[in-house]
Amino acid sequence: MHEPSPDRAEHAPAGLTFSAEDPTREPAAALLAAMSAELVEINRGPAGRPLSPEELSPPTGTYVVVRLDGDPVAGGGLRRLTEGVGEIKRMYVRPDVRGRGIAAALLGALEASALEMGYRVVRLDTGPRQPHAQRLYERSGYRSVPDYNGNRLASFWGEKELEVPPGRPG
Repeated sequence: MHEPSPDRAEHAPAGLTFSAEDPTREPAAALLAAMSAELVEINRGPAGRPLSPEELSPPTGTYVVVRLDGDPVAGGGLRRLTEGVGEIKRMYVRPDVRGRGIAAALLGALEASALEMGYRVVRLDTGPRQPHAQRLYERSGYRSVPDYNGNRLASFWGEKELEVPPGRPG
């Protein structure tokens, strides 16, 4: 799995590693459970449409775990929407390590995974009680698009066309 681009990694703490992992096994399962619990709290109710482990598994999806000095601190998923279009789902950074650039590095790693899987466009959404997430996505090049998934809990839908790095087949 590719690490995030240097521009995303430069603001992240040293000691970060990224690995694609089975979303049904630890530590991925614990990170997904923590994200779901946080969504219930943020939304004051259900976390939204459940994702099946298959959606976040190869060959059309992935779940990336981020470790800081070996400790799992963040995770996020990618799933197929349509041919050539992936969707980033369930990005989560543990509260005790937030504000250190880990979310941006995770987003970069998910975008790199999307390119590896043949996605040239990625989409995502976030809710009104997550303005920090929307700011991250907009700073990272996501432009606002109309509701593409009917998520009643979302207030921002974003899309980004991914650029194939120079020298890499596209």
